[in-house]
Amino acid sequence: MPEINITSIRTSSNGVWQGDNPLEHAFPLLIVQTTLILAVSRFLAFLLKPLRQPKVIAEIAGGILLGPSAIGRNKEYLNWVFPKWSTPILESVASVGLLFFLFLVGLELDMSSIRRSGRRAFGIAVAGISLPFVCGVAVAFVLRKTIKGEDQVGFSQFLVFIGVALSITAFPVLSRILAELKLLTTQVGETAMAAAAFNDVTAWILLALAVALAGNGAGGEHKSPLISIWVLISGGAFVAIMLTVIRSAMKWVSRRFSSRNNMADEAYICFTLAGVLVSGFITDLIGIHSIFGAFVFGLTIPKGGVFAERLIDRIEDFVSGLLLPLYFASSGLKTDVATIHNGKSWGLLALVIATACGGKIIGTFVVATMFMIPARESLTLGVLMNTKGLVELIVLDIGKEKRVLNDESFAILVLMALFTTFITTPTVLAIYKPARGGSSTSSRRKLGDLTTIKDTKDELRILACAHGSGNVPTLISLVESTRSTKNSQLKLYIMHLVELTERSSSIIMVQRVRKNGLPFINQCLSSEWHDRFTGDFQAYSQYGRVSARTMTSISNLTTMHEDICHVGENKKVALIILPFHLQWRGEGDQMIMDNVGHGWRGVNQRVLKNAPCSVAMLVDRGFRNGSQISEANTNIIRRVCIMFFGGPDDREALELGGRMGEHPAVKVTIVRFIQQEGQEKNHVVLQLSPSERGGAELSYSFSTAVMSPEKEKELDETAMAEFKSKWEGTVEHTENAVSNIVEAVLAIGRSGDYDLIVVGKGRFPSKMVAELAYRQAEHAELGPIGDILASSGHGVVSSVLVIQQHDLAHAKEAPVSKAVRTELEKSADESCGVGEIARDAM
Repeated sequence: MPEINITSIRTSSNGVWQGDNPLEHAFPLLIVQTTLILAVSRFLAFLLKPLRQPKVIAEIAGGILLGPSAIGRNKEYLNWVFPKWSTPILESVASVGLLFFLFLVGLELDMSSIRRSGRRAFGIAVAGISLPFVCGVAVAFVLRKTIKGEDQVGFSQFLVFIGVALSITAFPVLSRILAELKLLTTQVGETAMAAAAFNDVTAWILLALAVALAGNGAGGEHKSPLISIWVLISGGAFVAIMLTVIRSAMKWVSRRFSSRNNMADEAYICFTLAGVLVSGFITDLIGIHSIFGAFVFGLTIPKGGVFAERLIDRIEDFVSGLLLPLYFASSGLKTDVATIHNGKSWGLLALVIATACGGKIIGTFVVATMFMIPARESLTLGVLMNTKGLVELIVLDIGKEKRVLNDESFAILVLMALFTTFITTPTVLAIYKPARGGSSTSSRRKLGDLTTIKDTKDELRILACAHGSGNVPTLISLVESTRSTKNSQLKLYIMHLVELTERSSSIIMVQRVRKNGLPFINQCLSSEWHDRFTGDFQAYSQYGRVSARTMTSISNLTTMHEDICHVGENKKVALIILPFHLQWRGEGDQMIMDNVGHGWRGVNQRVLKNAPCSVAMLVDRGFRNGSQISEANTNIIRRVCIMFFGGPDDREALELGGRMGEHPAVKVTIVRFIQQEGQEKNHVVLQLSPSERGGAELSYSFSTAVMSPEKEKELDETAMAEFKSKWEGTVEHTENAVSNIVEAVLAIGRSGDYDLIVVGKGRFPSKMVAELAYRQAEHAELGPIGDILASSGHGVVSSVLVIQQHDLAHAKEAPVSKAVRTELEKSADESCGVGEIARDAM
């Protein structure tokens, strides 16, 4: 590439047809660089995802891969794609992203949580900073004498930079690792987050000190020590003004801000974003790095309100998804592993890694054991506190920018940060597994157990899951309908399911943690969502024999079922209620269907497979509509239909129908489907689906357990007889002999006579249900009858509740098709059951 005079660089080119090379112009080259960095870092993040590595690892590794350590060894590529004249442009754009990201970190860091963290977290944080800092100072002596050129740097600034680099814990990276490992709500996770928050604040103060002492680094003009003192005094005055005057002003702005999107609110947002830039400029003017000003300005914003949430929504996706990867990649581009060229350099790398890990882990371990924390948990805390990443890279970049660190020392410290962060997750997985509460034999796993177990306190426990506040009215209506008004009590747990994404605002969820094993929402928060979600349930719990408790699960969708099942087991619930992944809004012909995402469907499927109790999946078509029913208001009637075909799941639906029948404001009708005369002798043989790979999605799955049809029929008759005798005159009962079961079921669903239809999933189906196995399933997890009622385009207007009874004997299922044969054909061909699942249908 020919030499380019940097003063002649233009922003954009005239195009190749006019003889311009876009790579010789600033903006087109920036586009190419950004696209390449994002593509490589995203690909590496995909490769590292099974190892549960934070995204920052992939972004730094991507920069190293693109830089002079790997692909950049080709000088022609490096001169074309990452020429030296483009470095200030790339780093300037990346620094804008870094400025706003540090503002987000300050915005999400709740100082009050640090004050409330107690002596234990404070002591662990102090030990986790002081010992590594002292060890870092000791290592700095070795590095200063061994690495060529470092002895030209000022003694004090080099020691402070190395000490800070080895003592930092990256709060944002640690929060994501804890969330991935499901340790946020454990004692270890809570202590680690409180200590890391204190560590983060201390790190920025030490960084400000390091920058103030750095001057111009090696080869620069040596300045009077008084300058550093003036810098520190000015920085202290800046922090004092920000946390008093500006904080009061931002509280006023937050109070004035509303959730409505009007012009005044837009002005507040713009004013705040401009404040980030001005704060950064002031600290840069003082002589402290601009990111320190952005961080402190973030601390002045009131936490948990609508204003903070709106700020996060406005800036974090663009900053975290586009600009911040450029910053980490630029760090990798400046890292030349080739500078670590001999055994002495590699020995220094090993020494730095050992010192960083040893100081952090040993210091944390010793103090944690002094606070009577078990040895395994203390060791886990030490490993977690050793997490580096974001803050570490910022410190190292500033050190290189100030010429305190040369190429070799910079490369050694970057590799140290990568290694310590990379080993955190696998090490924690190897040494610590939190107690998840073992299986309890006394746990009431299905509704029927409440009537068979003699107990003076007949308490029904339900875990109701919600995607958001839109599910709240329906859940309240459904739970109230199931509440017996006679002798039993109801204990309700409501779990808000929050997907853990790559967005940095997941950190703010960490502030809402209590010591009861679940990330409960902090009652002191006054956010709009909190008021909306918990307010209704708190009001509902005032009815009397209802104890309602709200909680939040923050997890990836692939592992969220573990949280749901764990709570179901730990709280000994008899029923888990899940919202269907399709939701309907509106009424009548104006009803609109929303799909919350295929990932949520996977959550439901895994809960159905692994749940420790019975599960009900709710397909909501307006069961929330109307006023809230109660004992005092019996004029409002909920009409509920229980469809009974036979089998364990249908008997569980019948049990729920009996509980609904006890409520004076719920009218229950039992519709029992029976075969027409002449069809009883037909046998339905279920066979494995020929498309086994796609069978789970396209074919219904039935239980592979060997069960006696005669015994099941006897249990069905007994259940129906007991139900009739108990609820005679209260619950309406009809029998429906049909030849076309699909049309009969749809007729009830389309009629609008019922607000809710309750059906069993039918994993051990009757003959009528088994005959539907030939249908291509749209929602196989609902079973044949539930799928018919839930599928779009059938005109069903009633909400649907599909129940699966908990029974370990039915845990194993297989996708099936069906074959119908007469009794004579079956006798003649009884030995040819290839692919059968070991039994006929009932």
